[in-house]
Amino acid sequence: MSKGLIKAEIIVKDTSIRVMRVGNVDYISLTDLAKFKDKERFDYIIQNWLRSKHTLEYVGTWELLYNHNFNSTEFDGFKNEAGTHSFVMTPKKWINSTNAIGIISKQGRYNSGTYAHPDIAFEFASWISAEFKLYLVQEFERLKQNESYKNKIDWSVRRELAKTNYRIHTDSIKENIIPTLTEKQKIYVYANEADILNVALFGMTAKEWKDKNPTLDGNMRDYANILQLVILSNLENLNSEMISQGVEQKVRLERLNKIAKKQYTILQDSKGIKKIEMLDDKNFLKK
Repeated sequence: MSKGLIKAEIIVKDTSIRVMRVGNVDYISLTDLAKFKDKERFDYIIQNWLRSKHTLEYVGTWELLYNHNFNSTEFDGFKNEAGTHSFVMTPKKWINSTNAIGIISKQGRYNSGTYAHPDIAFEFASWISAEFKLYLVQEFERLKQNESYKNKIDWSVRRELAKTNYRIHTDSIKENIIPTLTEKQKIYVYANEADILNVALFGMTAKEWKDKNPTLDGNMRDYANILQLVILSNLENLNSEMISQGVEQKVRLERLNKIAKKQYTILQDSKGIKKIEMLDDKNFLKK
């Protein structure tokens, strides 16, 4: 899963619609909604909708309400031009010119396209078909109530916790090792320290994992299970303490590996871990 993203899918009138959570906000794929109307010219469908005066007034007013960095001057200019034969508007032009956040553009193998906040996506769906909008709202609300989706959001929170602890870990390296090194060595030490934890817990470096999994996005930590993330969080804190105490890297690796094995043995039978892993295996949506 790409960093910071939670992806899901709903089916509306036999059309697959992607939903992507960025931070704590859900965005619905306008690209997929447009394909319901025209599978071949979906980009044109979005542009045709966006160039109308009514649409620009709606999305612009939304930005004025929720976006403190919205460029209202550019918005006023577009609003005056909207509806004329020569006026052209694309999602990228709107985003780049006005600093809009209600509509976003994503690149990638599986999640590329134009996405919008539900308030805006529902307006677009209504423009396509009133019936289609009603079914979209129904399926989106069903997704929001789906326990698998809620659990996936919880997973993301736990992933962020591991990353937060990792920042503590890197800060310890910076304070206790880096001051005596050259710039090139600083980069090398950072990579080494990250791999100390990787080798202690996963048995391989980040590069070795990537070489074995060239088609997977992200890194090995993105594919770690709940138990591994819990142990990783503990190892990060322990490694920070050992760095502060001046323990050499080789000794730390050996100690961390022993601790990881011990914690794995103890925690794998934990009822709490088992319950969460069961949710992960059976209920989580595909990454």
